[in-house]
Amino acid sequence: MCGIAGVFNNPNASQYAFLQIYSLQHRGQESVGISSWDGERVRTVRRAGRVLESISREDLSQLSGNVAIAHVRYSTAGDSGATNAQPIVKETPLGEVAVVHNGNIINYVNLRTELEEKGVEFRYSSDTELFLALLESGEESVPEGVSIHPRDEGFLPKILYTLGRLKGAYSFLMMFGNRLVAGRDPYGFRPLSIGRKGKTILFASESCAFDILEAEFWREIAPGEVVVVDEAGIRSYYPFKGTRRAMCIFEFVYFSRPDSFIFGEWVYTVRKELGRQLAREDDVEADVVIPVPDSGVVPALGYAEERGLPFEMGLIRNHYVGRSFIEPTQELRNLRVLMKLSPNRAVLEGKRVIVIDDSLVRGTTSKRIVNMLKRAGVREIHMRIASPPVVGPCYYGIDTPTREELIANQMDLEEIGKFIGVDSLKYLSLEGLKRCVSDRENFCDACFSNEYPIDVNEVAIKRNR
Repeated sequence: MCGIAGVFNNPNASQYAFLQIYSLQHRGQESVGISSWDGERVRTVRRAGRVLESISREDLSQLSGNVAIAHVRYSTAGDSGATNAQPIVKETPLGEVAVVHNGNIINYVNLRTELEEKGVEFRYSSDTELFLALLESGEESVPEGVSIHPRDEGFLPKILYTLGRLKGAYSFLMMFGNRLVAGRDPYGFRPLSIGRKGKTILFASESCAFDILEAEFWREIAPGEVVVVDEAGIRSYYPFKGTRRAMCIFEFVYFSRPDSFIFGEWVYTVRKELGRQLAREDDVEADVVIPVPDSGVVPALGYAEERGLPFEMGLIRNHYVGRSFIEPTQELRNLRVLMKLSPNRAVLEGKRVIVIDDSLVRGTTSKRIVNMLKRAGVREIHMRIASPPVVGPCYYGIDTPTREELIANQMDLEEIGKFIGVDSLKYLSLEGLKRCVSDRENFCDACFSNEYPIDVNEVAIKRNR
């Protein structure tokens, strides 16, 4: 998962982009980058680490211009760290182009091999470079029925050819000259929206990146839509026909911020309904409901309200845990959860507790949380998961474990409960999950159902753990 942002027509474009990706920090913490167009060339700063600690005032002062794009990264393809930080910039037939991308190109290896055989050189191991490598090939196409505005005839056919060759998930922004191009894959796996602040046009993975600028959310970019914005205005193209939508339902479960609007719904509303639906499917007796912060908080509120049980913060999160904690031994690795969460004995001791978490993937973190609660004197622990069992890896932009690492593929419900040490365990049903979104037929739930909307036989991407 990654976060992308773009700014058009603002003298403080790089500063705006900085604030946008700061608000999207939850989508990626490995690296950060910003590119701006200064009227003559693309200027770029890319760093490993988080936004505030990696991008300085001096960096921003070098990024002049009225147009900028930015990115925060969590790698699912290609090496992590500064090497593959985005934006990626390359000289192409369109001039110097910068691109940022959220998603996974599942035919990356095949396309890279094909292009390398044609003499195209690659500098990175990130699938995002494919956007520029395909542009570098100079080929172009215009799908039947698509009419190109005269202002866009010199570049858009090359971009449409590029997008037509890519399989998988992508929400992207390209910057070349005083122009931005944005788009989503025809399935619409990853979110991307447009905002406005006066005459400034903004793009971002989530609407919370507009709120930080006191900007107006305008609309979502539609699945398969390509948007061009320049000094003459905004133009939209729809080059893909007849593709089903497959928006990622896990965005609601975990990734997106609860105050964001994506896929036509407020994340908070859906996430709270996940908890309510989980409560409707449950009848365990307990004294209190507690969340695993932060992503368990909103569904726990819904669960507690539906069941008429007290909601308490039984686990307190330390928000100042950095990323540089050294873990040389298994003992120290096991203690990492204690750096983030502490039991609140004031509401736990002697109680029958329902613990709400967003998902259960490997089970190791849940096991440590349960042990922590037992040491705090909890009498009974009933773990409730506000999503179905994760049974399949994601190939569309989420760094989930391999099928063999997913605990739901190795154990049944009773065995998982024993492994993590709870008195009972229950997941939200897949049918219940679908009831919580209004457009239930147009979501991808492959990680819960093993039903993949795009054939994954071409997947040969190096996955990083």
